Amino acid sequence: MRIKLLKNKNYPELKRLYAEFEVAGDGDICVAVGGDGTFVKAAKNFSGPILPIRSNDPGSVGYYADISISDIDLAIDCLKTGNYVIEKLSNKIELSYKGRKYYAVNEVLLSNLRGEVSFKVYQRADGRRRRIYPYVMSGDGIIITSLIGSTAYNKSAGGPILLSPKVVCITFLNVDGPYKNPIVADSSTEFEIVVEKYNGTLRYDGINVATLKPGESFRAKLSQKELKVIRLDSKREEFSAKLERIIKSRMMKDTE
Repeated sequence: MRIKLLKNKNYPELKRLYAEFEVAGDGDICVAVGGDGTFVKAAKNFSGPILPIRSNDPGSVGYYADISISDIDLAIDCLKTGNYVIEKLSNKIELSYKGRKYYAVNEVLLSNLRGEVSFKVYQRADGRRRRIYPYVMSGDGIIITSLIGSTAYNKSAGGPILLSPKVVCITFLNVDGPYKNPIVADSSTEFEIVVEKYNGTLRYDGINVATLKPGESFRAKLSQKELKVIRLDSKREEFSAKLERIIKSRMMKDTE
């Protein structure tokens, strides 16, 4: 088995991987060792299955990892014996802007450039465009995410935690309006956001795409690009344990 290794630092435990496998620039699988940022980087640059391994660094969450670097021997044994499964985690989000497509792992974000940004929200289906909220919304912006990113910026902004890979969600950032609740739609839904007033910054996974002026728009939906992860048969972490790590990480940062 050939392994692509992505890491945020040189952990001594990783010497075992080099001893047991062929580690190359590409591979059958990608082993991503570190925190959530390392996992997202792997997901953006590798199309095959990913085995996320979290570090033991203080404050590192590693939300998508069932195992830590302390379990490296177990991971090696499972990979060598085939005691693992490949599971679809979710689909990446497809961002369309001016004829170009971008693929987000965590979220697509429209944020205010100065003060606020005003926009309308549409749903596109069956070749038609329909308004969702019947007014212009103004505030800090909007997040579009799926299961993968629902526990990232979306959660911090008060958005829902998604447990299904078949939905896409919109969360509003400090906007005005009688209805500003998050919107959850099925995987066939494509959202279109049209800037009405002021300028907004369009990003995906923290990467700048453009500054949108009034009259400009973008679309976002779940793509056909699947993000697959490797689960070890003998070690699966419950959702509650992952949330507990997020809480402990936040508490640690609050005391610094």
